[in-house]
Amino acid sequence: MIRLYDTMAREKRPFVPLNKQRITMYVCGPTVYGRAHIGNARPAVVFDTLSRLIRHEFGEQSLVYARNVTDVDDKIINSAKEEGVDPSVITERYERFYLEDMGALGVRPPDIAPHATQEIPAMIALIGELIAKGFAYEAEGHVLFSVPSDPDYGALSRRDREQMIAGARVEVAPYKRDPADFVLWKPSDEGVVGWDSPWGRGRPGWHIECSAMIRAHLGETIDIHGGGLDLIFPHHENEIAQSRCAHGGLPLARFWVHNGFVDMGAEKMSKSLGNVITPNELLAEGHKGETLRLALLSAHYRQPLPWTEQLIAQSKATLDRLYRAAGDAELGDVDPAFVDALADDLNTPLALSRLTAIDDPASLKASAQLLGLLTMSPEEWFQGAGDSGDIEARIAARADAKKNRDFAEADRIRDELKAEGILLEDGPSGTTWRRE
Repeated sequence: MIRLYDTMAREKRPFVPLNKQRITMYVCGPTVYGRAHIGNARPAVVFDTLSRLIRHEFGEQSLVYARNVTDVDDKIINSAKEEGVDPSVITERYERFYLEDMGALGVRPPDIAPHATQEIPAMIALIGELIAKGFAYEAEGHVLFSVPSDPDYGALSRRDREQMIAGARVEVAPYKRDPADFVLWKPSDEGVVGWDSPWGRGRPGWHIECSAMIRAHLGETIDIHGGGLDLIFPHHENEIAQSRCAHGGLPLARFWVHNGFVDMGAEKMSKSLGNVITPNELLAEGHKGETLRLALLSAHYRQPLPWTEQLIAQSKATLDRLYRAAGDAELGDVDPAFVDALADDLNTPLALSRLTAIDDPASLKASAQLLGLLTMSPEEWFQGAGDSGDIEARIAARADAKKNRDFAEADRIRDELKAEGILLEDGPSGTTWRRE
């Protein structure tokens, strides 16, 4: 049985879907105004892995997985202005890049990829319902959700009112009835993308998009809603409020699943901080997509993930070993102990440790493919192996193993290189190598 940590409940719970034949999962996807960085790739890889596990447990056709595309946003509008092009030029370009980059990491396309610009009527209808029920109001061309009208607001993030107002970075505006109220619809200036509505020409706020698209494509209550920790407040909190109030108190999602950040040191990786590296850049350096995928799965999805060269090298070394062990074996049965680890709140570190202990090559390959790994032939994987970059990567992985006092792994890498005719020489300034 799958167990998942539910952010709302603050505990792991058995995952029992509403309908085993139609399990519903929605994950907040990209806002397509720039190239995705490796931190943006973590939720894509995590929830792709969860989707694989659900399909393994309940059947290939059991899951309806939706991941939206936000293709109307102030950042998109500003980028389009800077380039002097229509916003669609920006969104189409960066959505294509996003799909290419995630595909290189083994992320399968979702079943449904709703785009905000194609769902405006559904958003307008939902906003109208919230106004009619007294949960939203119109003011100076804007429509705002009335936070005080929802007594359960804040249940997901568990913040007090002052924390919520500060955390939402709310805009101080005279037309707001309450400082915590948030925008559902805002006016568009002349020359700025917009749509006709009962409240004037404008565009939707970010939060209403997901509530409307979930209802339109999956239903009023879904099984799993996922995304990064940074979306808990205000985005997911606001989604919950909108949907619950529109639907007579029904919960938006039965499980809220959030992944932790990728960091480059003390701070999370983000475009605004400028401390980013993209999958595209890493692939251009010669790293394979599976190496990056394994690196992203190496830590538990709810924990922070420090992104380092050593992490990449260690992931490459692990995959080298797995490819050698699996060889050209046909697919066998997935190892039960491996599945048990993965089913325990997607415990990929434990699953990987069990993966490396599988003796049967056919079972090893089938189990690894549940993680999106070992999808190539050994010939494809090792093509180009033995060049200086590959050797240096394995030397770095050996140094990392020694630092962690994993001397067995360090010796294994040394012996593996020796078998390929590469001799290592340790000295005060580090490790050098030469061919026999």
